Amino acid sequence: MKAFISVDLERMPFIVSPQHLVEKGALYNEARKIATEITLTAADALHRAGFEEVVVADSHGPMVNLLPENLPEYVYLVRGYPRPIAMIAGAEKCDVALFLGYHAKAGTPYAIFDHTYSGANIAKLELNGIEVSEFLLNGYAVGHFNIPVILVGGDEKLLEGDVRSFTPWAERIAFKRAFSRYSAISPSLKKIKTDLENAVFRAVEKYKKGETKPLKLEYPVRVKLTYNNSGMADVGELLPGARRMDGKTIEFEAKDIIEAYKAFQLLVFAATGVTSILRR
Repeated sequence: MKAFISVDLERMPFIVSPQHLVEKGALYNEARKIATEITLTAADALHRAGFEEVVVADSHGPMVNLLPENLPEYVYLVRGYPRPIAMIAGAEKCDVALFLGYHAKAGTPYAIFDHTYSGANIAKLELNGIEVSEFLLNGYAVGHFNIPVILVGGDEKLLEGDVRSFTPWAERIAFKRAFSRYSAISPSLKKIKTDLENAVFRAVEKYKKGETKPLKLEYPVRVKLTYNNSGMADVGELLPGARRMDGKTIEFEAKDIIEAYKAFQLLVFAATGVTSILRR
C-alpha cells in the first residue's frame, strides 16, 4: 500500500508568528523542525501499519520547508513550486491521504492565519456553490483519484467545521486552539505525537474495514473566485470563458476538479503579477 501526506505549516503546533512562515523569518527554522518531526511521526505510524511507501508533499509557500536529512528509505518527498495540482502533487497513485498542518478558510474567526490558498490575493473560493477551505479543495482533488482523506491534523475550527461535516470518517487531531489570528495554545509535542500515532492507526483500521470514502464533487465544476481587490478581478476576467460577477468576483466552469485547480493556480499567479506591477 501507498500513502500520501500533504503538509502545510500554518497549523502545525506552536506556529503563531509570521516569522515562523517565511524563509527569512527569525523563527522559520523552529517551524521547519516542528513540521518535520510531526510529518515523520505520521509516516512512521503509516509504515508500521502496513504502508510500504509514503509520499510527502511539502505544501507551504515555496514548498521547501521540510528537512530532508533524516527521511527513512520508504518516504518520497515532493518539493518546490510551482507544480501541477500544487498541494497534492504526487498523490495520484496513492491509496489514502492525510493532511497535516491544515488551517481554516479565509474569514474564520479565532483561527490562526485563516486564509484560502493565498491570503494576499484570495478572499473566497467557491466550488459548485460551496465555499471551500484548502482542506476541501485538496480533498476533492484527491477524491478525483478515488483517494479518501483518512486523517486531518491542524486547526480546531477547521476540524470541527469542514472536516467533521464533509469527511466524518476522517480522524481529527487538533494541533492547537486559537485565541486570535496570532495566538494559540498547543499541547506538548510529546502528547501530540502520541495522539497522532494512535490516530493514524485508527484511521488505517477504518480504511481497511471500508469505512472511509473519497470526497467527490459533481462535474462540471462551477468555480467562483472572489479577489481581495477589483484590479485582480480585472486580470482574472481575461481567462477565456470567465464571467465578471461583480467588482471583485469572477466565475468560470471547468470539466473537473483537476482542471479547476490548475486554472485557480494560474489565476492566483496572475493576481500576484498585478501586485508586483503596482509595486514597481
